[in-house]
Amino acid sequence: MPWSRRTVLKGGAAAVVASGALTPASASGAGAGGGAMPDGAHALWFAAPSDTWIESLPVGNGRIGAMVRGGAQHDVIALNEDTLWSGAPPSRGNPTALASLPAMRAAVFAQDYHAADRIAHAMQGPYSESYLPLADVLLDMAHGAAVSDYRRTLDLDTAVAGVSYAIEGTRYTREVFASHPDQVIVIRLSADRARTISCSVGVRTPLQGKATAAGRRIVLAGKAPAVCQPNYRDVPNPVVYDDAPGKAMAFAAVIDVEVVDGAMIARGDRIEITNASAVVLRIAMGTGFRGHDRAPDRPVAEVIGNATRQLDAAGARPFATLRAAHVADHQHLYRRASLSIGSARNRVPTDRRRVDNATAPEPAMAALLFNFGRYLLIASSRPGTQPANLQGIWNATVRAPWSSNFTSNINVQMNYWHAETANLADCHQPLFDFIARVAKTGAVTARDYYGMPGWCLHHNTDIWAMANPVGLGEGDPQWANWPMAGPWLAQHLWHHYVFGGDTAFLRDHAYPLMRGAAEFCAAWLVRNPRTGRLTTAPSMSPENQFLAADGKPAGISAGCTMDLALTRELFANCAAAAAVLGTDQAFTRRLTGLVAELEPYRVGRYGQLQEWSEDFAEQDPGHRHISHLYPLYPGAEFTPRRTPDWAKAVRASMQRREDHGGAATGWSRAWATCIWARLGDGAHAGYSVDQFLAKSTVGNLFDTHPGKPLPVFQIDGNFGIAAAIADMLVQSHDGAVALCPALPAAWRDGEIKGLRAQGGATVGIRWSGGRVVSARIASTIAGPQAVRAPPGQRVVGVRAAGRALAFEQEADLATFRAEPGRTYTLRFANV
Repeated sequence: MPWSRRTVLKGGAAAVVASGALTPASASGAGAGGGAMPDGAHALWFAAPSDTWIESLPVGNGRIGAMVRGGAQHDVIALNEDTLWSGAPPSRGNPTALASLPAMRAAVFAQDYHAADRIAHAMQGPYSESYLPLADVLLDMAHGAAVSDYRRTLDLDTAVAGVSYAIEGTRYTREVFASHPDQVIVIRLSADRARTISCSVGVRTPLQGKATAAGRRIVLAGKAPAVCQPNYRDVPNPVVYDDAPGKAMAFAAVIDVEVVDGAMIARGDRIEITNASAVVLRIAMGTGFRGHDRAPDRPVAEVIGNATRQLDAAGARPFATLRAAHVADHQHLYRRASLSIGSARNRVPTDRRRVDNATAPEPAMAALLFNFGRYLLIASSRPGTQPANLQGIWNATVRAPWSSNFTSNINVQMNYWHAETANLADCHQPLFDFIARVAKTGAVTARDYYGMPGWCLHHNTDIWAMANPVGLGEGDPQWANWPMAGPWLAQHLWHHYVFGGDTAFLRDHAYPLMRGAAEFCAAWLVRNPRTGRLTTAPSMSPENQFLAADGKPAGISAGCTMDLALTRELFANCAAAAAVLGTDQAFTRRLTGLVAELEPYRVGRYGQLQEWSEDFAEQDPGHRHISHLYPLYPGAEFTPRRTPDWAKAVRASMQRREDHGGAATGWSRAWATCIWARLGDGAHAGYSVDQFLAKSTVGNLFDTHPGKPLPVFQIDGNFGIAAAIADMLVQSHDGAVALCPALPAAWRDGEIKGLRAQGGATVGIRWSGGRVVSARIASTIAGPQAVRAPPGQRVVGVRAAGRALAFEQEADLATFRAEPGRTYTLRFANV
C-alpha cells in the first residue's frame, strides 16, 4: 500500500517548501565561452560542435524546443512545436472487434494460444499519427575558418545553450534559449570586437512549406501530412499530403532579426547581415491544432498571425529583459532540487567524462544525470502543453522512431516517474490533462471494442488521444492488443495526491478518472474455468512472448502478472481515495470483493516471480520489458520489509533478465536501476547507473535505444534514471521516509536538496564517508512523520526552530509530530 499517512491527507495545497537555499554554482561559469569552467554537476560542455542532431544541445519551454549543433561557420538549429502532428481526429472503430472477444477468450482457456493470437488481429485498429519536425534555422557565418578555443555548453541552471570560439583574435559568442514567459526561441550572436559579425539567416522545413524574407523577418508556412505511417511499416506512400481543409494542420515559424550596428537585407528566403556588433533572432511558432477532438482547420494565415503576435510582444522587450525573465522562470523550477556527489571533473568535456566513467567511475556523473533529467522535464512538459512524448519535444525526422508518439506500455509513464520525487509536480500536469482527454476516447473504445463500461487505453496514443488497439490486422498481439494502460496512468493521478495532499485535485480530477479505469478493469475480469478464480483474458505481458506447448512463441494467455498487479493497485487506490472523499462505499466494497477472488501471484521454476500465470519458458529470457516486476516498482505492493519472499522472487527475476542480456536499452536499464534501488541494493543500483551511462547514452547524455547507423534517441531513459537516482537517496512508499536506502559505496560524499516524499515532505540529506551527517525535512501537512535511518545508522536527535523535539524510536525508525511550514533537522549516529 502507498504511504501510511495517506488517511490524514485531507487538506492543504501541495505547497513547495525548499530544503535550504538551492543555488547551483553554474551561472557564472557555464555560459557561452571563456572564463571559469562550467559546473560539472549542472552543465554539459564540449570542445567541438556536434556533427549529428542526436548529440546537439536541447532547449525547450514545454511547447517549443530547439536542438543546437553549434557549428562555428555553419550552424543548424532544429525547431519543434509540440502540437505539430500528422493527421486529424479519425474514426477509430472496428466493427469486428466486439464479436471476436468471446472466441479469443475461449481459445485462451482451451490453451490454444496461437489461435488467440490469430483472433487478436481481427480486433486491431489503425496506427497512431506521428509527431513531426517543424524546421531548421540555418546560420552561415562569413568569417574565417581557423577556429580556436571552441566551447559548446548547456547550462542546466539557466537553461541557456552557448557556443563560443575565437577567430583571428575575435571571440564570437552565441546564446540560445526557449523562453516560457515570452513563448519564443531567442538566439543572440555577439563578438568582443565591434562590427565583426557578418552572416546570413535562413530556414527550411522537411514538410511541405515555403519561406519568404521581407524587411527584418522571415516567414515560413506549410502543411503537415494528412497521413504519416510509423517508420517500421514498409508500405507504399507512407507520407501523404492532402490540402483539403481539416485533413491536416497548418504550421508557421516567424523569425525576427534585430541588428546592432551593421546592416541587413532580405534576399529571397534569407536575411543577410554585414558588419554588425550583435544580432538577436526571435522565433515564434504555431500550428493549426484546435484540440484532440476537433479538425485542425485553422487557416495558415491565422496561424501566421498568431505567431506574429507572439513575436511582436517579445520584440518589444530587449534581449537582456527576455533572458532575465527566462532564467528566473526556469530557476523557479530547477532550483527546487539539486544533487552533488563528490567532485566533478569540471575541466574535462562531458563526452570525455562519459567515456572515462566506464573505466574510472566518477560519481559526480550520476549527479549530472539526475540534474539533466530534471532539466529535460522542465523543458518538455509545462502546464498547458502536451505531455512529453518518446523524444520529449525534440524530433528531427518526418517518420520518427515509433512515430515519436506517447507509448503507454512503459514509456510515457516512465517520463513522469521523477515528476513528484524530484519536486516538479507542476510538470506532471500535462499528463493529467492528457489522461482526461484519452479517457473520453477510451470510453468509446471500451464500449465499441469490448462492450464494457469505463475507459481503456492500449499500448500507444497520439495528440488525437487515440485509444484503440493498433496493428491493422498485422501487428504482433503482445504489443498491439495490450489494453491495460489506463490503470497504469491512473497511478500517476494517485501519486500526485499522496505526495501533495491536494484533496480538491483528488475529488475533481483524479478520482473520476481512476474510477472510470476501475470500472473497465472490473468488467474486464473473467472467471478462469480451470481455477474458478477471476483473471484477465486476453492478457499480454507487454511486448514479450512465451513458448507454447509446441515450442513456438505466443503472446496471449490469461492473467499475466502485470495485469493482476495493475488491477490490485488501482482497486486499492480507488478504495483509499473514496475513503478520503467519503464517497462510493458500495463501489469500494465491490472492488474489494473482486480483489479477494483474483488469481494469486506465483513463483516459478527459477525462484522468479512468474511473468505469466503459467510457468512458461520465455521466448526471450533477457527481454527488455520487466512488466511483471511492477508490484515492486513503480508499484509498492511488494517491499523487502513487508513482503520479503516476493521481493526475493523479484530479485531472482531481475537477475535472470540481466544474466541473459536484459536491460540493454536505455529505458530498460533505467527500470532495472529502479528495481535494484527498491530492493535496497546500493551496489547493484550504482553499477546499473554506470551501465546506463556507458551503454545507453551518447556524448550529450541523451538516452538511446539500439539502432543503425546511429542509436535512436528516447527520452524515457533520461527520466527513468533520474527517478532511480532519487529512489536510491529517498524512498517513501513503505510507511516512512527512508534516507539513503540504496547508497552505493562509491558515492562517499554528497548532498541532495529538495526531494519530495509522500505525505507532503521535502527532504534534504548531506552525507560524508558513506554515512549520513544530517537531514532536513520540511513539512506541508500536519501529522506523524516517520523517518527510517540509513542502513547502519539511527536517529539521535530532531530539532525545529532551535529546539530539540521529542520523538519515538523503534530500531531504525524515528517518529515525530510534524507541523505545516516547519523544517526539522535530524542528527544520526552509527549503530
